Amino acid sequence: MKPTPVCLYDTTLRDGAQGKGISFSPGGKLKVAKALDAFGIDLIEGGYAASNPKDVAFFTDVKRLELKHARIAAFGSTRRAKLSPSDDAGCAALLAADTPVCTIFGKSWTLHVTEVLRTTEAENLAMIADTVDWLRQHDREVVYDAEHFFDGYKDNPEYALRTLAAARDAGASVLVLCDTNGGTLPHEVYEITAAVEKALDFPIGIHAHNDGGCGVANSLEAIRAGAVHLQGTINGYGERCGNADLVPVIANLKLKLGAEFAAKLPMEKLTELSMAVHELANQRPNPKAPYVGDHAFAHKAGMHVDGVRKVAHSFEHVPPESVGNGRHVLISELAGGSNVLLKILDMGVQVDKSSPEVRNVLKELERLEKEGYEFEGADASFHMLVQKVLKSHRSFFETEGYRIINEHRQKDGETVAEASVKIRVGEETEYTVAEGDGPVDALDKALRKALARFFPAIAEVRLTDFRVRILDPEQSTRAKTRVLIESTDGHRTWNTVGVSENLIEASWEALVESVEYKLFLDESDTADTDV
Repeated sequence: MKPTPVCLYDTTLRDGAQGKGISFSPGGKLKVAKALDAFGIDLIEGGYAASNPKDVAFFTDVKRLELKHARIAAFGSTRRAKLSPSDDAGCAALLAADTPVCTIFGKSWTLHVTEVLRTTEAENLAMIADTVDWLRQHDREVVYDAEHFFDGYKDNPEYALRTLAAARDAGASVLVLCDTNGGTLPHEVYEITAAVEKALDFPIGIHAHNDGGCGVANSLEAIRAGAVHLQGTINGYGERCGNADLVPVIANLKLKLGAEFAAKLPMEKLTELSMAVHELANQRPNPKAPYVGDHAFAHKAGMHVDGVRKVAHSFEHVPPESVGNGRHVLISELAGGSNVLLKILDMGVQVDKSSPEVRNVLKELERLEKEGYEFEGADASFHMLVQKVLKSHRSFFETEGYRIINEHRQKDGETVAEASVKIRVGEETEYTVAEGDGPVDALDKALRKALARFFPAIAEVRLTDFRVRILDPEQSTRAKTRVLIESTDGHRTWNTVGVSENLIEASWEALVESVEYKLFLDESDTADTDV
């Protein structure tokens, strides 16, 4: 590795936003910028300066943020053929963005020069040099993105290098080799990057796309070959198959290759950064995402779990906590005794693998999973299951009944759900009614309202996710439904599951277990404090 720090350039807000289904609100863009800055990203590409009002507004609004480290870059292209930069609307928009850095792209592939731009090779070189020089005259640092560089180099290496030299000689600060089509293979990226670095002896960058599934690998190979500037997006958002995902690239550079960066990166916040950007983009996180996905350190095979229990790094390439993630032991009737044993031991129950308790839990797991239950994503429900099998479960309350009424109010067109819940705590009974946006929301509010007099801490609980899975759709409206609920009290998060042919009943089962688990956690906390 070179001692020169790798410059981290994020283009989530521009290139990432070009991905299908990706859209950031104006406020969301600012929040992404703050999160990237807090993590230590050096350059944040805010958008295409001549593209749309939302991008233009960002360049104005971002000035109000007190960024601690990152600088903002505006994106644009070289001047158009036969125009001077001062007469080109795109160049004017770059200046109007008023950012310290401007990133421009130009053509490296003769195919694009002659067939797309419909101009000459000489004019293309002039377009690159003129635009870089003009921006430099206006005190802008210029990052030059050599579009389609690898394809262009393979077709005509001499001309591709001349396009880079034009940008270099005009004053660009870095020359970024772009695999715009995303089809270059890692060994090619290494060889070409090394050749370019040797030929030009100038700071080189990499901008990889993932069309061949090699975006991350190509980025790493470019850095190994001498590139010192890395472009990509958080979570790999981007056009077509996306851009190189900065999350695993950064993790591999820092944890595996010992790369240096300008900022001290809080690697333990990497998962948090990934989840925050997913949330702001309104995207569901990929559970299989390397390093930060929910399954990244999830173990199901019994032999693997047994190995992790004995020596964690025997089945984990890095400690989960090093990137802010956690280990998950998955539970099913297929997982084996090691998984169940580890879960039971985590609960503080001292048993061994061959004990009848482990066999009884496995037997109950098998029965429930045949009915449609799934405990891989419902740790709290599994915890309650173990307590019940071991006969250590204590009911904090009894439910005597509930009722749901859906009312469509013709006057204002609203549909309101009303739930009534009756519970018993000891010898006392409580009956409450609550309205909600839907039947599950109404049930949740009514249940917590009923319990509030006895257990005030229930007011802290709120639902953060609600997922429904139809298990046998061929049964139509009589199909069995599985409901997974995620709950939090602001400090801890847990998941519960319910199954029934009736969606409301499945939801109620998961809701009750969620509340019971919260009460169990609070009781355990109190017991620990007393000790």
